[in-house]
Amino acid sequence: MADLEKLVEELSQLTVLEAAELVKKLEEKWGVSAAAPVAAVAAMPAAGAAAAAEPVEEKTEFDVVIKDAGPKKIETIKVIRQLTNLGLVEAKQMAETAGAKVLTGVSKEVAQDAKAKLEAAGAVVEIV
Repeated sequence: MADLEKLVEELSQLTVLEAAELVKKLEEKWGVSAAAPVAAVAAMPAAGAAAAAEPVEEKTEFDVVIKDAGPKKIETIKVIRQLTNLGLVEAKQMAETAGAKVLTGVSKEVAQDAKAKLEAAGAVVEIV
């Protein structure tokens, strides 16, 4: 059996690039991936501990985010202007920017109403 202390000492002298190359070679030789199991195992205890430690708080403020203006961009711009009181240029820029927040920090009811209006105009919307 190999002397583990000697092996640890030799591995400690590797550069980062050499260590990365070693990982690739071991993955190829053994037919495994070092990244997936480590990430899954590391995340599981943290998620379980966090869930047990904190009671779940219900979110009270929501953001309405536009993902895509859809095929009827003019209709979407009109709805954005109604919801935000923005000018035409600003509303057009918002409609053309994926991930733009149309409304921020609003109640669940207001967010759902805005989402329904934007989706009726053809936009793809998400509430976060």
